[in-house]
Amino acid sequence: MSALLSVRHYHQEIVCHEHDHAQLVFGLSGHLQFEVAGLGSHVSRQSLAVVPAGARHACESRNGSECLVLDVPAGDWLERNLGDHADASRRLLEAPLRVELSANQSGLVNWLAASAFNDPLIARQGSILLLASLNAQAAPRPTLGLPLSMLNAYIERHAAHPIQVADLARLAGLSAARFHHRFVEETGLTPMAYVRDKRLRLGRQLLHNSRLSVGEIAARVGYTSQSAFTAALSRQFGETPRALRERHSGDD
Repeated sequence: MSALLSVRHYHQEIVCHEHDHAQLVFGLSGHLQFEVAGLGSHVSRQSLAVVPAGARHACESRNGSECLVLDVPAGDWLERNLGDHADASRRLLEAPLRVELSANQSGLVNWLAASAFNDPLIARQGSILLLASLNAQAAPRPTLGLPLSMLNAYIERHAAHPIQVADLARLAGLSAARFHHRFVEETGLTPMAYVRDKRLRLGRQLLHNSRLSVGEIAARVGYTSQSAFTAALSRQFGETPRALRERHSGDD
C-alpha cells in the first residue's frame, strides 16, 4: 500500500480483488457498482462503501465514475493516530457497509480530493479527519466482559512458550493498552500476573496428576529452570514442588 489517499477513476471493466487492509471508497462523481463479500451496493456522490480487510470485492462503472479512496494501514495505525477514536473506527471498518455522508462530510471529501494529498502530512491529517467524522456511523456495541474462557485456553495451550500482552489483546480484539486497562478492571490482576498464576496452577496440577520430573513440568509451564519454577511455586503456594507432590500422594 503506497498512499493513504488517492483519486481513482473506474470504468466498464470489472475490478475484482482483496487486500489485507481496510478501505473506504468515497463517491465524487458518477455511479460505481460495488459488491463486497457477496453484498451488492453502489457508490455515488455523498456516499461511501466500507471494504473490510481481507474482504473479496468487485466493482464496475458503466458510464465512468471518480472516487476518493482511503486505504487504512493495517497494524496499530488507528491506535497511533486516532487515540480514543480508534475503537469506533475499528467497528466501522469491520463489516461491509454503505454510508450516506452529511453535507459537511461530503465537503471534506471534496476538499481532500482537490488538495495536495500527495503531501504525507495532508494525507495523514485528512485521513484522520475523515475517520473521526465517520465515527458516529459506527454502531455502538454493548460493553461485554473479556473472553476469559478463550484467554485461559490460549494460556494453557501456550504455557511452555513466551506469552505477550499483545497476544492476549489480539484475542480480545483490543489494543494492548486498552486490554491491559480492561483486564485489571475485570480481574484485579495485570495480564502478566494472571498468566503467571495460571502457569503455576497448571504446574501444581501436573505435580499432582503426573509422574513428570519437576524440571519437565517447569519447562511445560514456561520456566527456563527448575530452580526458578521452585521459587515461584513456593512463593505462590507456600510449599516446594516436592512437598506439594508428597502431600497430594498422602491425601490419596
